[in-house]
Formats: sequence, C-alpha cells, structure tokens
Amino acid sequence: MYRRKMATTSFRTNPYQLHDLLKDCDLGKLQLPDFQRSWVWDEDRIKSLIASVSLAFPIGALMTLDTGGGIEFKPRIVEGAPSSSSATSPDSLLLDGQQRMTSLYQVTLRNQVVRTVTPKKKRVDRWFYIDIDRAMDESFDRESAIIGVPETRILKGAFGRDIELDLSTQQAEFKQLMYPVSAVFRWDDWSSAYLQWALEYPDFKERWAKMAAFKTRIIDNFDKYQVPVIALDKSTSKEAVCVVFEKVNTGGKALDAFELITAMYAAEGHELRKDWYGGGENEGRHRRLARAYRSADQAEGILAKVTNTDFLQVVSLFHTRDRRLEAVEEGKSGKELPQITGNRQALLNLPLASYLKYENLAEEGFRRAAKFLHMLHIYRIYDLPYQSQLIPLAAILADLGASWEHEANRAKLVRWYWNGVFGELYGSTIDTLIAKDFQQVPAWLAGGPEPETVANTVFNSNRLKTMRMRLSAAYKGMNALLMLEGARDFRTSQGFDHTVFFGENVDIHHIFPKKWCETNGIPPRVYDSIINKTPLSYRTNRIIGGVAPSRYLEQLERGNSETPPIARQNLDEYLTSHLIDPELLRTDNFAAFIADRQLKLVSLIERATGNRVFNSEVSSLDEELDDDAAEAEMTS
Repeated sequence: MYRRKMATTSFRTNPYQLHDLLKDCDLGKLQLPDFQRSWVWDEDRIKSLIASVSLAFPIGALMTLDTGGGIEFKPRIVEGAPSSSSATSPDSLLLDGQQRMTSLYQVTLRNQVVRTVTPKKKRVDRWFYIDIDRAMDESFDRESAIIGVPETRILKGAFGRDIELDLSTQQAEFKQLMYPVSAVFRWDDWSSAYLQWALEYPDFKERWAKMAAFKTRIIDNFDKYQVPVIALDKSTSKEAVCVVFEKVNTGGKALDAFELITAMYAAEGHELRKDWYGGGENEGRHRRLARAYRSADQAEGILAKVTNTDFLQVVSLFHTRDRRLEAVEEGKSGKELPQITGNRQALLNLPLASYLKYENLAEEGFRRAAKFLHMLHIYRIYDLPYQSQLIPLAAILADLGASWEHEANRAKLVRWYWNGVFGELYGSTIDTLIAKDFQQVPAWLAGGPEPETVANTVFNSNRLKTMRMRLSAAYKGMNALLMLEGARDFRTSQGFDHTVFFGENVDIHHIFPKKWCETNGIPPRVYDSIINKTPLSYRTNRIIGGVAPSRYLEQLERGNSETPPIARQNLDEYLTSHLIDPELLRTDNFAAFIADRQLKLVSLIERATGNRVFNSEVSSLDEELDDDAAEAEMTS
C-alpha cells in the first residue's frame, strides 16, 4: 500500500490529435521540464515509430503536467522547435513520451534533416521516406517500407561508388514513388505538385488512383491519429510527480530528486547541475569531492561515489532542523514539530535559499569525513564499510566544526562509527537512522545520553565465522580496525599508514594459505572467514604463497636476496600486532588458531564499540552459513 501523498494527485485521460500535439510542441505550448534527458532515439527506432503510426497502431500514452500550480519547473522546448517558442509560457509539460514526441516532431513537422544515430551510436543526418509500393503491398513488413537517406538525399552502395537511390529532387521522389515523411501533414502541397508532374504521362489515371489509395490507407492514418494523454492536474504534488514519473519511465534512467530540484531551482535562475557537475572554469562539486584526500597516484579518493542526492540529504538535515527550531520558538510541541529528515519528500521541499545557505558547509562536512575515515585507516571506496554512513558522518562533522578534532569528541565519534559498522545498521532503510544520528550524536558529545546507534548495537561473536568476503560492512571494518590498532606487516614491520597502504599495495590476505587449507581438508566457509585474514602487503603475501605457516615463517626468518632475515623475536611481535598467537602458526594448529583469534577479535570489537559482544554456543567450525555467507558462496 502506498503511503505517499498520492491523494493530492488528480488527472484526466483524453485522446488528442497527434497533429495538434505536434503543433503545440512547435508553438511552445507543450514543453519539457528541465529534468528530462536529451533526445536520444536511434534511426531504427524512429523507423519503427513511423511504421506504427502509418498502420494506426498504438504507440503508448503520453503523460503531461498542467502548469500554473505549486510546482515551478524550468521548461525547455522540444528539441528542434523554433527558438522563438521558448518565449512562450507552456500550458503543460511532457513528463512521459519525450522520445516519441520529439522523434515524430523532428520527422514530420519540422521539415529539416533529422540528426540521429545508428544502432551502433554513429551520428548521422537522415531524411525519412515511405516507399509507396512497399507500403501498399501487404506482403512486406511496414517497417521495411520506411527508408532513411543522407542529408544529400542520395543513397550510395558499398564503398560509396554506385548510387542506389537518388531523391535529391521532388521529381525524383515522384518518379520512384517515395513519399517524404516530412510531408505527411502537407498532403495537399505534395499531391498538387505530383498531379502536375503525373499529367504528362499516358497512364496518369492509374498513377493518380494509386496515389489516392496511398492517401486513404496510409497518409490519413497520420491525419486522424489520436494519442491518449494522461494529464496531471496543476495541483499535483512534487513527490507525486517524482513517483509517477518513475512508474511510467521504465525504459530510461529513473528520475531522482536531484533532477526535479534542478528543474525547480532553474526556474529561480540557479544552475544546480552546474554546481554539481561543473562547467566552463568551474570544476564542479562532484569532482572536488572525488579528488579530496586522494593519494598522489590515485585518480580519485574515498568520496568519489558521493552522489548528488547524498549531498542534498546533508543540506536537507540542516534545513529541516532550522524549521524544527523555528517551530519550537513559535511554541509548538509534540506532533506539531516538523521532522528533521533527509528523505525524498524533504529534498523535494528544499528551498533554494537553504541550499545556498548550507552548500559550502555540507561540502566541508564531506571533506572532514574523508579525513576522519583516513584516521581510521579506511582509504579506498573498495574498503568503505557503508557508503550510506557517509551522510550522517558528513552532517555531524559539518555541524561540529573544528571541535570534532578535540580528543574526547573524536573518541566518541570513532565509537559511534564502529557501532554503526559492527552493528551493521546502515544496510537497509536508513532515512530515520540518519536523522536520529544527526540529532543524537552532537547531543551526546555535548553531555547528553548515548545515541541509539551506540546504546543498542549487538554483535554476535560467531558472526566473525560467517564473514568471508567484502559483502558486509563488518568484514571491511575488521580489516580497517586491525590496521588502526597497530598491525604491522610481517615482512617490513611497517604500520599501514596512508603512504604504506598505497605504496606497498596492501590488501586483506589469508593467514593460513588457501592452498594449504584445501590440502588439509578445511572447507572454504571456514578458511575464508575474516578470522583467517589480515592486512598484508602484496610482496609479503607473495612470499607466504601456499605453504604451511610454519614454513613461510621460516622463510621470513632466513630472508633472501631481496629481503633481509628477520629475528624470531621481532617476527613474533609483528604477528602479535595482528592478534595472532605465533606458536599456533609455528605448529600449524589451525583449529586452535581460529578459536584463539576469534576471542581476540571479539575483544578488539568490544574495545572499539564500547559494547559487550554476544557469544552464542556453536558445536563446531562447520556451523550453518548465515545469509551473508550464503551470498558469498553464490558470488565467489
């Protein structure tokens, strides 16, 4: 059941003459909202559309929105319409049917060559014709009777040598019985010229009879063609427009809040798309965020996948908080108070003034978030536990200003972050959680109660055994937490700071190698768990290879031409920094190692979250896989 405000939507459905709709496009009475994408139909789809109309087959309903209501979208004329039409205030905006209407307008009413693309996306210019003989012959598929020719109207054969079809003059059209689609609504003009030409031939009556039949069977279909139009009333809400568009626009990219807001802000003279994507000398906010805190050899940093709606959500949190504070000052309370939120409805109601007020603060919040994540040894998008947790993180850091770096505040923020990760809280419906964290975390830092994210997190110790691949936030979090706690590379003894991480190509690798585990009959669901993995450099992992831990530890101690020997005491210290008992590795005791390291990782999670980890009883290492591990089985 829909809980959206669809009750504010009213509509009517009526058939309209195709010719009238196209004339409205030409005059600017029917325009597009600025969130509509550009016209992109290829040559074959245009031919198919022409064929359908010529047969009086349905081409689908259109959907329009009456103008003059509470939604002010910046309109733009249909592609190819006279520039003078843009001065006209449209009666309605075309929400669904842009590609069909633009295609038909371009090929019928505009009377200019159509710039389109081939199915292989090569740009071409085309005039379209109806082959009269083929169109009148029912043994031919109608689409085969729709011909596209170059701008010269001369179609050449292979290698451009022989001329296959020359329609460069109107007399050539008459002679070869090719009717220009650009003249389907100008039959009188074209047929009058044809009549004068045909009078010179002795079989004039037969020629004219064929042409009259062509008009009746085909051209009249264009003149009489009606299109069902679902017209949304001007009282339709912004969210209803967004939802309706998503339901009907199944063939294209889903419309999101950013596109609608872009169109609304454009009506006030602000170019939101240019803010985000840039243009001219403006780099654009998206690019600035993507480049923030990246390493020298990386094209993009950890903020590269921040979306425009992520950014708007942060702005919306500040705007809706302002509205709530204003309501409190007015004496309102309880259910009268507006909600603090960044959900889609709030985005659609985000005023331009609030966007301009908070845009720079929101950007700075994301930049602080990148710095915060680097402090936690989370450097790559690939290793980011939750993309969605960036939204409240950026909003909170923007709100705190420089005070987020104070030691006590930062410690609480780190604890909140790890609780979100190991509680696996940001993987489903998150609008409410984002709003709560935005309100509760700063209040906690100011001396208030623990936020729900911290107070209510529960982690089961046996979850560690089912985390096998980068499918869960907790898996990625465990890797980062080991680096944060001081894990050092087995070979180089280096900690995994930003420079080492990228310079040494650090990633998460098996401790008991996969090959050794398979040889010894240990199943993947056991040896692939996070318990048997740890961050190591690429070269160190190569040295480990597939041999038993006892053997690769001996190799590290002996050294080779590229790596100096490592004292056993030092190597033991490096292993211990990964929460590994060195003696269990030296004796290749896999079962004892798993049990021991699981307990140590549990203690690490407890220190990071400040919460006790729940321990459940499990009879053996071959426990049943949970949903996350089952997914890993299917995708590995």
